[in-house]
Amino acid sequence: MFMASSSSSSSTNLFVADHPVGVESRVQEVIQLLNTEPSEETRVIGICGTGGIGKTTIAKAVYNKIHHHFEAKSFLLNVRQVWEQDNGEVSLQQQLLSDIYKTTDIKKIETVESGKMILQEMLPQKRMLLVVDNVNEQHQLDALCISCKWFGQGSIIIITTRHSYMLYYRVYKMEPMNIHESLELFSLYAFKQPNPIEDFADLSREVVMNCHGLPLSLEVIGSFLLTTRRKTEWNSVLEKLQQINRMYHLSHARVQEIIRISFHGLRDGDVENMFLDIALNLCGMDQDDVIKILKDSVYYSAEIRIRVLLQRRLVTVDSKNRICMYGPVQHFGRDINCNASFNV
Repeated sequence: MFMASSSSSSSTNLFVADHPVGVESRVQEVIQLLNTEPSEETRVIGICGTGGIGKTTIAKAVYNKIHHHFEAKSFLLNVRQVWEQDNGEVSLQQQLLSDIYKTTDIKKIETVESGKMILQEMLPQKRMLLVVDNVNEQHQLDALCISCKWFGQGSIIIITTRHSYMLYYRVYKMEPMNIHESLELFSLYAFKQPNPIEDFADLSREVVMNCHGLPLSLEVIGSFLLTTRRKTEWNSVLEKLQQINRMYHLSHARVQEIIRISFHGLRDGDVENMFLDIALNLCGMDQDDVIKILKDSVYYSAEIRIRVLLQRRLVTVDSKNRICMYGPVQHFGRDINCNASFNV
């Protein structure tokens, strides 16, 4: 049984969030759900919810809380994105195998089927913690041998997905943040403090209520509004949010439109194009390498322009100095690239 208060100071901890508002209570709920099954069995749990609600954040925090209990561990980040890349299926199998052996010096997997055979041989040998993040198709799980029969006794598998129909296991359904959590998270990005400044308290509450408790929406719109203290601009953003809510009923569509507000608010063609290049080709690469690539192409002052994207939360940098994007943000950028190519 895992104690909800357990923690680890290990250097293998994953970066969770700049402002982990509401994270701890949700982590405790996931751990309590895990503890409802016998610890000697292989346990599988799904974390399910709409895009931008914080599934990956909670999965990382749970991983950090319990990974020191396992002799092998692996966090396969954004499986959907990796899967779409050339040979993505095999690279995910290769990463999982490397994490089991704790080395990259292992036999190269040639095909998905041969990878499955190797994993089926290796997985039962160790008590393992595995997180499979952002899964959107069943065959992704099949390629990674996600089945209780292939994992060692006492292993835990955590799957994050938007699609509850994929999960035949215990499911933790992510709920939106409440108004107090939402206002705190928004304020930390919009004002750099846990509460709104007095002159903007009422406007802040209205903006927050139109973000429907989705952490990504609150983070992106808060970072956007940090750049201005003109109430006319805040009211303009509020009107756009209200229009989005009238036009779109699905949460993921609303998130995409909120990202669009921030993107069009960049008002710099080079920064916009840099964002699109990163979304299409450069996610997951070292920040220094990304800057060099951008400098070698058509972008001057790449460091300054990346800083703008970081301030807007349109890109992030992880603990290994890799340029990253939240899934819905990258999806937005790739959609624009796709539409631009289609219209050429």
